[in-house]
Amino acid sequence: MTSSRTSRRSALKGGAAAIFALGAPSILKAQTATLNITTWGGKWGEIMKADLLPAFEREFKCSVMADQAFPFLPKLQASPRNAPIYDVLHTNSNEQWKAFDEGIVGAKLSVRDVPNLKDVYPYAVSDKIVGVSIFTSAIGLGYRTDKGLAKPTSWKALAEPKLAGQRGGYLIPVNSLGQAHLMLLGKLYGRGYDDLDAAYKALEALKPIKLFDFTGQMEKALLSGEVSMGIIHDSGVYRYEGTPEPVDFAIPTEGVLALEQVLNVTPGSKVKELAYAFIDYMLRPDVQKKLAEAVWYSPCNTKVQLDAKYQAKLFNTPEKVAQLIQMDWKWYNARKDDIDLRVARILRG
Repeated sequence: MTSSRTSRRSALKGGAAAIFALGAPSILKAQTATLNITTWGGKWGEIMKADLLPAFEREFKCSVMADQAFPFLPKLQASPRNAPIYDVLHTNSNEQWKAFDEGIVGAKLSVRDVPNLKDVYPYAVSDKIVGVSIFTSAIGLGYRTDKGLAKPTSWKALAEPKLAGQRGGYLIPVNSLGQAHLMLLGKLYGRGYDDLDAAYKALEALKPIKLFDFTGQMEKALLSGEVSMGIIHDSGVYRYEGTPEPVDFAIPTEGVLALEQVLNVTPGSKVKELAYAFIDYMLRPDVQKKLAEAVWYSPCNTKVQLDAKYQAKLFNTPEKVAQLIQMDWKWYNARKDDIDLRVARILRG
């Protein structure tokens, strides 16, 4: 019996040695876990692919497949629930809520799975968030400093008559900044963020207004002088600090809208532990600092120590984050089709 087991072990060793000699690298590669994620392009994507993702792969001995071809949600919706195309979905809050309502991402993450959750600001895991916000941008008013405009102190400054045809907003059906601003109009001119009648009336009063699909287009419009004042996130203006570009960012007294970068795990992921590890990694103070200072996003980990020029402008203290306004995307998504129809009539007229 012992002799038989010994000879069998020897054969396995010999076979393993032969396999190793012939093609071990391919076998090892096949056994390496692969994490499928979504991530932005631009400067964010450059840093992720050149630095942060390779470091994660080395530490966790895995490979990461990062999809930068937006939009991501339709691809996740079309993939099987038990074999989703992504293990980690990175998108903004409005789409995370839609994904959650469809059951293709989870609700809340736990400190047991993602230990760095214990150090995030409360807004990053508030009742307005599914998953966790790893960064936020402040949506306020960008404006030209060479057009004789006073620095706006209120959101209502966008409606000033002298800005007719020179103010900028977004195509509300496709852009979450435009959607968030519409809800804000309900609060500014009516009884609350859900006062759509007041919001529609205020939107009508903003005409004529130049509308854009994406924040990158608004950024270019401000830089070229096509618009003198527009709705934009702070990072789209602050990245030009130190250049001669005549643009600045204003924080209205009513507060700024939160543009959250949210990570979440898909329930059908086959590598959930690795997915949780990735989210925890993205919440590490050193990782947060590197990205925050590269793209001017406000980190959600309270332990991040930013260099002075970023510390002065980004939302990374309890006092500053108290100015962030988080929208009820679950409420908005349930009414989006009707809102889109009404907005189309207003802006077409």
